[in-house]
Amino acid sequence: MPLLANLRIARLLPFLAWAPLVNRRSLRSDAIAGLVGAVIVLPQGIAFATLAGMPPAYGLYAAMVPAVIAALFGSSFHLVSGPTNALSILLFAQLAPLAEPGSAQYVQLALTVTFLTGAMQLALGLAGLGMLVNFISHSVVIGFTAAAGLLIIASQLPSFLGVTIERGGSFFATTQRLFGELAGGNLDWMVTAVGVFTIAVAIASRRFYPRIPYMIVAVLAGSLFGAALSRLAGDRLGALPTLGALPGALPPLSVPNLSFESIRQSLPIALGMTILGLTEALSIARAIAVRSGQRIDANQEFIGQGLSNLAGAFFSAYPSSGSFNRSGANHEAGAVTPIATVIASSLLIVIVLVVAPLAAHLPIAVMAAILFLVGYGLIDTQHIRQVARTSRREGAVMLTTLLTGLLVDLEFAIVTGMLFSLVMYLQRTSRPLVLDVKPDPAPDSYHYTADSGLPDCPQIKMLRVNGSLYFAALDHVARTMQQVDPRQKHLVIVASGINFIDVAGAEMLLAESRRRRALGGGLYFYRLKDEVRRLLERGGYLTALGPENVFPVKHRVIAALYPRFDNEICRRCKHRIFAECQDYLPNGERRAPDPGPG
Repeated sequence: MPLLANLRIARLLPFLAWAPLVNRRSLRSDAIAGLVGAVIVLPQGIAFATLAGMPPAYGLYAAMVPAVIAALFGSSFHLVSGPTNALSILLFAQLAPLAEPGSAQYVQLALTVTFLTGAMQLALGLAGLGMLVNFISHSVVIGFTAAAGLLIIASQLPSFLGVTIERGGSFFATTQRLFGELAGGNLDWMVTAVGVFTIAVAIASRRFYPRIPYMIVAVLAGSLFGAALSRLAGDRLGALPTLGALPGALPPLSVPNLSFESIRQSLPIALGMTILGLTEALSIARAIAVRSGQRIDANQEFIGQGLSNLAGAFFSAYPSSGSFNRSGANHEAGAVTPIATVIASSLLIVIVLVVAPLAAHLPIAVMAAILFLVGYGLIDTQHIRQVARTSRREGAVMLTTLLTGLLVDLEFAIVTGMLFSLVMYLQRTSRPLVLDVKPDPAPDSYHYTADSGLPDCPQIKMLRVNGSLYFAALDHVARTMQQVDPRQKHLVIVASGINFIDVAGAEMLLAESRRRRALGGGLYFYRLKDEVRRLLERGGYLTALGPENVFPVKHRVIAALYPRFDNEICRRCKHRIFAECQDYLPNGERRAPDPGPG
């Protein structure tokens, strides 16, 4: 009972599990990471809100209360929630036909979508459907992470180089437009110089002063360098783009419209937001967990995301999810616990209320440079090489996920990777390994091996099946059985490697048993697992196959079957690979001694 109570408390108040990890050292690391996160979310929140058709301040509101709730009630130590590119685009695409973007009606519908999204996410978490994340393989996560890193870099290139290109589109479409701008001589040298200087300072600080938070050093140095360069250059190189004015207010309380008409309009949109938001958050949490070594509780993440969006609906936030930019930066900056996200949200409120005029002078190129480093850090070249070297199948899954993210869409890449992984799995399991085995020559051994070196018995065949007998594998296994020499009328299946069987598999075995009986032989099983036996019993298949034809562990199968062999064939046989056929024939008659060579 105490264990059950602890599990319930952990589900209701998950932050109690990591609370003992909080100490002076962790608070210092979390404070540094929180400062980095607060600085990074400033331009992103405003940009994403604009992309979503919402007033700019709503992007910052979505990074305040919802981020704290997700951090406290989720399971990941490093996942940072808030406004995201994908959800912003989806919200605009779905709501724009219903209301004028930026209008009061549009905002009201967005709040309703946020509430319904949170309710559905919470329901999925409480229902224990976090198991769906198990279908996202390690190779998919690596490919997804690398694609996200490259997309982050590509998305920041215009700000880093000072060029203006149309936002959106794939990685290659973005880079193609970018090269077109550069070919036209539109590079802003002052912006690029600030970005390059920021990266150089970050790399040098990280290498030579690893104890100092290099991102903070780089932001300060890049900002000072930009200010100095602007003062020295005057108007000759143009103005250095900065964040601009920020809204200086706390998120106002809001109430979603839950009328029947509003719910009818918002429910389909919220369903898409639910699926996309959970996929995004869990993919990011798992990707960061690969690097941090943490184990993620998918159900708890569902609950955390659901509660964050429910709360966001009452604090002027549109739908939020995990952010790869901010989560990657959070981990890279040394965050230890979710307190880093709480600090980041608190500092964001302080910045918005107090330091908004100063933050407005922060060069956009500096933020682009910092996100460059975050994106590059997400490309795990070591694991990419390891997967490519270890398995062609896994390498193909990883490459497919990566290219889908770059060519089509980052969130679609997860679905593509999952489906491709399942196809690969089905293709592999549809051809289970079927080995021709003989008795182990070792004295008193009950095992059968493919390495005995013994010839075939002319009357019996023994096959070990290593794999599940389910619908996709039946053609391969049945064909292998049918290719056995018809004179070998008796067939023994060494079933220790069969972990699962479905109804189609049971029907296939029954058909093979009937075919063997028609030939005058039979189908037998050795070391059948309990789970497989139970299914055969429930369906009545075991009765049809014959319980006497199923032999348990450490049973002499040949001793039981030998009396069923053809006496005359055994009399003429010179192989005698079984101990039972050395001295006696199947009918019990003693063999005549072999004549000598003379």
